[in-house]
Amino acid sequence: MKGESVGIKLDSEHLVEKYIAGCIRNERDSQKALYQHFYSFAMGICLRYANDKLDAAGILNEGFFKVFKNIANYEPDKAFLPWLGRIITNTAIDFYRVNLKFSNHVDLDSTDVTHPVSTTHDKLAYEDLLKMVQQLSPAYRTVFNLFAIDGFSHEEIAQMLQISVGTSKSNLFKARIKLQELLKANEAQERLSRPADNSSPVMQVRLNTNI
Repeated sequence: MKGESVGIKLDSEHLVEKYIAGCIRNERDSQKALYQHFYSFAMGICLRYANDKLDAAGILNEGFFKVFKNIANYEPDKAFLPWLGRIITNTAIDFYRVNLKFSNHVDLDSTDVTHPVSTTHDKLAYEDLLKMVQQLSPAYRTVFNLFAIDGFSHEEIAQMLQISVGTSKSNLFKARIKLQELLKANEAQERLSRPADNSSPVMQVRLNTNI
């Protein structure tokens, strides 16, 4: 069984290498195959950053356009998935940097952040987390995604979004407060609707919770 898994992984890697080589030659069939192969992975990133599925689709298409445009610069000795993920994430950031005014959000220096925020959201069913994150304002959602899920530092986020480090920390703090409110509301709704015995397992995600 273990040998079969290794074989499947090697076959998949070989296919990806074949698709990449075809994309470098600007072959449409290879571009389509690469798009389909990584669609779910890339769309998952887009949905975390987007307001809705329509925006996510726009980010996805623009992201893959950049992938195909720059694929000749991909270094074959490095993993392809992180390279692809960075392009899709940067495309999402560019989308909101163009359409939002992050400067409208209060800087940390004038915000009371002395009270600790519960981190009960660091273990959530992924689909529930996604729905809650999409309810955040675009600025809060972008900072939360970059810090809590993608693992960037506030200094890196500030540079990417062209905001101050204090604003990044403030937006994260406010995002967590909002998520905590949404989580409590969700839990209250579940208590009202679920059967007395509900032991179904859920997929959980762990988040970066250190401000």
